[in-house]
Amino acid sequence: MPHRALIKQRPWLLASLVAGVSYFFVADDPIGGAWLMLWKGAGVGFLALYAAFRTRGFDGLLIAGALTLGALGDVTLEISFLIGGALFALGHAVAIILYLRNRRASTSSSQILTGGSLLLLTPLIAGLIAYPMPNWIVATAYSAVVGGMAAAAWTSRFPRYRVGLGAVMFVVSDLLIFAREAAALPDFATAWTIWPLYFGGQFLIATGVVQTLRMDRRPDKT
Repeated sequence: MPHRALIKQRPWLLASLVAGVSYFFVADDPIGGAWLMLWKGAGVGFLALYAAFRTRGFDGLLIAGALTLGALGDVTLEISFLIGGALFALGHAVAIILYLRNRRASTSSSQILTGGSLLLLTPLIAGLIAYPMPNWIVATAYSAVVGGMAAAAWTSRFPRYRVGLGAVMFVVSDLLIFAREAAALPDFATAWTIWPLYFGGQFLIATGVVQTLRMDRRPDKT
């Protein structure tokens, strides 16, 4: 059974890795067009398929939905920064619902402190970076949602060093995007870090949540 399960899940994860890693090397193609937009969304899109096929129940729908909205956001960002950001915000809201439904039974003071820091510092840092750009308030409000997602992920029952770490990587990736738009960091620094942090974070979140939900379904689970 474990070998058959691995064979069933490997194609989606392999396709995601191939799409996500390869996109990093073609992202700056000046003649990309629509095919490059679809390539960009394929990495997380395959993760959404992985979640959809490997989970059951409402929590499975939530993680698949959050990843689907992320993939749509990846594509739409190439057309409209605001619409793409709105799709990501919706995805974060869905993820927050998932994490709050799966809160850790006992949370240590250090976990609460880390969660609170993510919740408060993410929008604060984003606002300081984005100000006085025209949409700095929108960036700050969006970052409050991202910080809420990361805080909820860190204090959920899902593995912190996969799902929690993935959410923190997502936060850092978004802050680097704002730093790039505000010209607060050189292009070479953001070019080499934004996509790996983002895609790596989504990959950790997807695999961590899916494997935990699947463990819940094991008949021998005590």
